[in-house]
Amino acid sequence: MMRRIIMAFVGLALIGCSQGQPKKIVMKSNLTPAEYHVIVEKGTEKPYTGEYNDNKSAGTYTCRQCGAALYRSESKFESGCGWPSFDDELVGAIIHTPDADGRRTEITCKACGGHLGHVFVGEQLTPKNTRHCVNSISMRFTPDSATQTAVFAGGCFWGVEHLLQQQLGVLTVQSGYTGGQTKSPTYEQVCSGTTGHFEAVEVRFDPTKVSYEELTKLFFEIHDPTQADGQGPDKGQQYHSAIFFSSPEQQAVADSLTQLLKSKGLNIATCILPLTKFYPAEAYHQDYYQRKGSEPYCHARVKRF
Repeated sequence: MMRRIIMAFVGLALIGCSQGQPKKIVMKSNLTPAEYHVIVEKGTEKPYTGEYNDNKSAGTYTCRQCGAALYRSESKFESGCGWPSFDDELVGAIIHTPDADGRRTEITCKACGGHLGHVFVGEQLTPKNTRHCVNSISMRFTPDSATQTAVFAGGCFWGVEHLLQQQLGVLTVQSGYTGGQTKSPTYEQVCSGTTGHFEAVEVRFDPTKVSYEELTKLFFEIHDPTQADGQGPDKGQQYHSAIFFSSPEQQAVADSLTQLLKSKGLNIATCILPLTKFYPAEAYHQDYYQRKGSEPYCHARVKRF
């Protein structure tokens, strides 16, 4: 068995992006020699040897070097190439860089620059016509059975989603609607104010990397929990601040943090409500700021704890 050693590699790498200018990324590694060879030195593991090549469990694949979420299991498919294959990536998670010879396109983790593998298009293997060929050793897998969820509402879900996505340990964030009485509401129905729903986000997270309390603190800091009529310029019931708990433990955390903020002199307007059915919003609402390449107009982090 290969002895694990600590390889402290700190360097600046210029990672090119086909969608913009190269960016400087500081990489810090605590890897085995085999992991270092693939992730930092851009090597390739032998085909059919990776631990995730045949993995069919539901869950999220994250960067082994930094923990950033990269792929969902729904995008994984059997290509017969000998390496894990995906036909889609989590929005904003990966950088595509053409090789110098123009023959292939390298894929790297956007958060840390770690090498993942290569992406190919035009093979007609799935309807999306894309194959991310990824080294297992570049990733870790977190099964859904080992994750937890949190649901928050803090005004327009675009900004809340965007800022929560950047927290280490957060695997996915989905915009949607909850708290109302209309089944499967549309955005137009929710905006009418007649359904009782809040614009909310459902956060799937790895509790070994970030706790529910840490996420709730972050939620309180990325919106104004003292505004009672909405959030910023967005006014109406659907934009109210709320925490939707799914267990007594989550309720206790929300209550405790609310009381702590009140003790600091803040007039907290955030509602603490039992979670009801969460309905995912329309596709064009998901990953809005990631796709647009901009920052939220009415959400910014303010230190409160």
